[in-house]
Amino acid sequence: MRPAKIAVILSTIVLLAGCAGKGVDEKKPGEIQVKSVFGDGERIPTKYTCDGEDVSPPLTIEGLASNAKSIAIIVDDPDAPMGVFTHWVIWNIPPVSRIPEGIPKKAVINEPIKAVQGINDFGEIGYGGPCPPPGKPHTYRFKVYVLDTTLDLKPGATKEELEKAMEGHVIQYGELRGVYGR
Repeated sequence: MRPAKIAVILSTIVLLAGCAGKGVDEKKPGEIQVKSVFGDGERIPTKYTCDGEDVSPPLTIEGLASNAKSIAIIVDDPDAPMGVFTHWVIWNIPPVSRIPEGIPKKAVINEPIKAVQGINDFGEIGYGGPCPPPGKPHTYRFKVYVLDTTLDLKPGATKEELEKAMEGHVIQYGELRGVYGR
C-alpha cells in the first residue's frame, strides 16, 4: 500500500475512534440565562470589587430545568498574570431563580440561601471580588452550573475538586462575563 493511502486510512480510523468516544453522543447541558446588575461584557460596579464593599453581586437565573436539584457557581479571571484566578466557589445552592447579593463569607450558609463554599485563590472562603493589577481591564466569568444532584463535597473545597464532583451531573450551564480594571 502507498504511504498516502495508509495515511488516509489511519486518519479515518483516528477520526472514527474520536467520534466513538465521549464527543458525539455525549449529552450537552442546556443553556440558562444569567443576569446581574451589570450586563454581559459590561463593567462590574465597584461595590462588588476589592475597591468597594467586596460583596458578591446578585444573580438572576432564567430557564431552570424542572429536574434541577442544585446550582454551583465558579467565578474566575482568565486574564490574571499567573493564569486563571478563582474568585468564588459555591455549590449546593437550591434551584432558585435569584441569588441575593452579599452572600456571607462562611463555609456553610443557611441565610439568605443555603449553600456550601470553597476556597478561592486569595486563600479565603467565599467571594473575593475583582482586584486586578493596574492596566488593561480583566474579564470575570460568572459560570453557573445547574446539577441533577446535590454534591457530597466538604466545605473549603477547591475549584478543581468542585469541577471533578460535578462531572456527569451538569444538566444546564450559563455564563455572565463582566469586566473590571484599575
